[in-house]
Amino acid sequence: MGNKFLRIDDHQSLEDVISNSSSQPVVIFKHSNSCPISSRAYREMEQFDGPVNLVEVQAARDISRKLADITGVRHETPQVIVLKNGKAVWNASHFDVKAGAVSEALQANS
Repeated sequence: MGNKFLRIDDHQSLEDVISNSSSQPVVIFKHSNSCPISSRAYREMEQFDGPVNLVEVQAARDISRKLADITGVRHETPQVIVLKNGKAVWNASHFDVKAGAVSEALQANS
């Protein structure tokens, strides 16, 4: 994994990310190690110029479910959610996960 991927693998990490979204928008990437589409999305997110909070769904299913409950965004993988003030302001899944689109979403919500 690239060093800009920050794992969310427990409830405290998720709460910290949600809290951080009050000062600036944050990017959360839900990734599945067993899905070829998710592997493509992972390579796309490696091109994103900024920190990416990573939820590896096989290792953190409860975190993935909690994120869906908190944001109201139906769980999919791969999936990117941009949070601002604890709320989902943008999301994309599957082949719509593109580094450029995530950058545009961050700029639009800064």
